[in-house]
Parts: sequence; C-alpha cells; structure tokens
Amino acid sequence: MSNSLLVGIDVSLKDNKVRILHPDGTSLAKFVVLNSVPGANTLSKKVTQLAEKNNFDSITIGLESTSVYGDPLVYFLKQDTSVNRFNTKIHVLNPTQVNKFKAMYPDLPKTDDIDAWIIAEHLRFGRINKEVYMDERYKALQKLTRARFHTVQNLSREKNWFLNNLFLKFSSLAQEKIFSDTFGATSSSIIEEFFSVDEISYMPIEELVDFISKKGKGRFDNPDEIAATLQKAARSSYRLPKTVTHSVNQVLAVSFSAIKAYKEQLKIFDKAIEEQIKLIPNPLTSIKGIGPVYSAGIIAEIGDIHRFKDHAALAKFAGISWTKHQSGNFTASNTKLIKFGNRYLRYYFMEATNKVRLHDHELKRFYELKYSQTPKTAHKRALALTARKFVRLVYALLHSNRLYIPPKGD
Repeated sequence: MSNSLLVGIDVSLKDNKVRILHPDGTSLAKFVVLNSVPGANTLSKKVTQLAEKNNFDSITIGLESTSVYGDPLVYFLKQDTSVNRFNTKIHVLNPTQVNKFKAMYPDLPKTDDIDAWIIAEHLRFGRINKEVYMDERYKALQKLTRARFHTVQNLSREKNWFLNNLFLKFSSLAQEKIFSDTFGATSSSIIEEFFSVDEISYMPIEELVDFISKKGKGRFDNPDEIAATLQKAARSSYRLPKTVTHSVNQVLAVSFSAIKAYKEQLKIFDKAIEEQIKLIPNPLTSIKGIGPVYSAGIIAEIGDIHRFKDHAALAKFAGISWTKHQSGNFTASNTKLIKFGNRYLRYYFMEATNKVRLHDHELKRFYELKYSQTPKTAHKRALALTARKFVRLVYALLHSNRLYIPPKGD
C-alpha cells in the first residue's frame, strides 16, 4: 500500500473545503480555509503536521478543475517549501470523472465537505490523470490560447444569432449563397445600409450595380449578375411590418458590431500567441498548414511531452479516443468518442488536422478513405479519425524535438 497522505480539496470562490485521508481510507482531518494566502498557509501547516505525525513519505493533493479558483492555490502549493519536503504531487481532476466516481456511492450524505472526501477517495483508488504541469512559459501561453478558444466560440454563437435575425429582414439572402461571405464588406453594407428589402427591390438596377462595384472595390467580375440575383432575392423575401423591421435592424447592427469586435480580439490574441510561442521549442510549425497559433494551442495544453508514456496516452488526454464495446465474440467497429478529455487540446488538434490534411498527402488520403466509409456525419468522423493519426505525428516530433520531413512524393 502506498504511504502517501491523501488530500482532497473542494475549491470555491470564497473558501476551500479540505478532507485528509489515510491510504486505508480512514479520515484523518476535515476543515475549511479561506481561498487566500492566509488560508493556503493554514492548509499547508495542517497537512505537513499530519504528514510528520503519521510518518508519511509523500503527499498527494487533488482538486477539481473548476474555473480559475484553484489555479492560485496550485501555484502556492507548488512553491511552498514545507509541503514539497514530502515529495508532493498535485492533480487537477476532470469534473466528469469525479462525478462518475461519486455515482459509485449512492448513499452518500449531503454535507458541505462530501466533494472534498470524494476527491480524496478518488486519489486513494488511483487511475487519475497526469500530475498538474506548472511551467510558467506554458501556463502563460495556455492563458492566451484558451482565451482565444472562448473568443472563437463567442464569435461562432454571435454569427449564428446574426444569421437567424438576418432571415427576418432578408430571408432569401440568408437562404441563398449570393456572396461568398455573408459577413464580407459588400454583403454587410447591403444588410446595414438598406432599411428593408423593398429598397433593394425598387432600386434602379444601374444604381445597385454601382453600389456593389463600389463596396466590392472592383473585385467582382460580374456585378451586373450579382445585382440582378440580389434584386430577385429581395423580391422573393418576406416583408415585415415597418416597426418590426426597425427593431430587427437595430438587433443586426448591434450583433454585427459584436462580430467585428470578436474578430479584432482574435487578431490581438493571435499576435500575442505568436510572440509567446517564440519562448518555447516548437517543431510543429515544420508541418505545412499548422501555423504558430494552432501549434501553440497544442503545445500549451500538452506541456512536457514526457508526461505521456506514448501517443495513445496523449490521445486519451485530448479526448480523441474511442470507447470499446465488446461482448462475447462480438466487438463493435463503430464506437463513440470518449466523453472526457481536455476540450482545448481536442479543439486545437481538430482545427490543426483540418488544415494539415489539405497539404499532407498521407493525412489527405486517410481522411478521404474514412470519409468514403462513413454513412453518417462523414466529415466529423473522418476528421476525428485523421486527428487521431495526427496525434501520433505530433507526439513523435515533440518527443524527439525534431522537425517534420514529409515523405517523398508530398
């Protein structure tokens, strides 16, 4: 049996509930401290006193990954000399795994410190994720790449909201692909500068052609055809009452401003990420198509590649791994992705794979093969399978710290 003191911490905004267990499951202490430096000092003192009193040779600390409330505590404990005298390991546990583990105890009482006990008990049984990695360079980069991820999610939601309201104002423009980019300069000008579709319907065609040419800065080869198609779409669109049209225009204007703001945020984050990644060895940019931003997102979440024993462990950490379904002599060949893993790493792996497959001959061939074999959601499943193959390449390059040399013929 391991001779490690087990410390479960339920982190919240104001305080941290702590439960300390012996490796045999006996509860040694439970208490609450403030989520502050004085509280962390109290936690450190009580934990080290118990470790000394019971002759433990190590301390294992676990806390759930809940927002950012636990990050300062982890930094504190990593730098605390008293705690680290005991070969201390700190684990930040996935909330999904903790909840599934908790489900194994259906008769648990409803008390404030029960989650702390569950975390400590989870540590006792083992099979937990990697010890938290706290290299400042990676954490600084991670803050940027995660913020960028959330900005992308917000941008996507805002675009969907915009398109829903666009249907109210100009239904046929929302339905048809008149412009290659609905959020491009010309399309945006039409949405913003015309009060209703009636203005477009009754506008002289020559003036509409001139408007499109001016807003498109002469980039359209066929402004006459676009103007005619646009006017036809306007005439086939629904008409709204004037009062409703006015409200919809206001909603679209605010939404479009938000979209432009999110795009500006992405530019700022991309520039900051490109600067921060220069401090870390990055062989992934030698892969054509990946770029500094997506490679930074991957590296920031992985940290030290030597934490993972092989590419399968890395794939599982990223959530790009499949459940097994086997019973008797039957083994399912089409199973679902696991429902846990690092969502940020999975996002950047998927996005990078989608870019790299356009340039790498082997990944392109593999993607097309899986696409042709999948009856439903072909792109989604083929991309996930290709991403799993890409994980193997990323692991090899980071583990050996060498540049990628494409196979002959690429």
